[in-house]
Amino acid sequence: MGCPDWPKCFGQWVPPTQESQLPDNYREPLLDKRLKKAEKFTRFLSAIGMRDVAEKLKNDPYLLGEEPFNARRTWTEYGNRLVGFLAGNLVLSLFIWTIVRYRKNRTLLILTGINALLMAFQGWFGSIVVASNLVPWTITVHLLAALLILGIELYIIHKVSKKQSREIAINRNLKIVLVISLIITVGQMFLGTQVRESIDALYRQGFGRETWSEKLGLTFLVHRSFSWLVLIMLAVLAYINEKSEKERIFRWAFGILAIELTSGVVLAYFDLPSWVQVSHLLFASIILGILYIAYLRSRVKG
Repeated sequence: MGCPDWPKCFGQWVPPTQESQLPDNYREPLLDKRLKKAEKFTRFLSAIGMRDVAEKLKNDPYLLGEEPFNARRTWTEYGNRLVGFLAGNLVLSLFIWTIVRYRKNRTLLILTGINALLMAFQGWFGSIVVASNLVPWTITVHLLAALLILGIELYIIHKVSKKQSREIAINRNLKIVLVISLIITVGQMFLGTQVRESIDALYRQGFGRETWSEKLGLTFLVHRSFSWLVLIMLAVLAYINEKSEKERIFRWAFGILAIELTSGVVLAYFDLPSWVQVSHLLFASIILGILYIAYLRSRVKG
């Protein structure tokens, strides 16, 4: 909520650096605009049959909240929007370029078209995340859509790049472990989003960061325990790879996992510092991307 409106930030294309640059009553009109957009979204949810979700959102007491101006948060969010705008235009340009030069390649045309639509959805849904005052499930949907976009882009790169489409011949056991590791990693990321939603709820209830770990409950414990399963699977993956294939991509996956697990330990035992929360998600996304690329490039020998 560094920028409480969308696409502008405090009604400006270039946001302020201090609160004195804003009018005295800046919160009221911004809140009014946000509530109108949230109301439209609840009507949309009701129209597609999600009435319970719409009612829950409409009656969420935090919908009326308005964060005070914070220059660091404002410019963090503004930077996010600038990068998102750049990414959206690049994805759109890729789709147009595919129409012009590669329209006979049906697969590529469909993939770039779907990605352009998903990026448009992501931009629109970003405005919903803001309008709903960061209702936790909207942040989860926003993240999952981003990962889906990333997955499609990695697949496009695999299809068009000679280097990235080079096949890796591996034995059947390594392929099986790779697929299981990929599935478990996806599951762990989903559990991680549920933990983050719980953290959001605790924050809104006024609990301090130092109490979060002990109050997160079963989902956090399952997420933490399953990290050992990810470690075991990737250790098996690394062992089989070093014994037979010696492919660098699997070494990268295990190396990034070591950093990821370290960040998880820091989160669990040092009151969930915010910068580690960000790095934990970043490295999880990198691991997921590496495993997905490895899956796309691998084929069973024989």
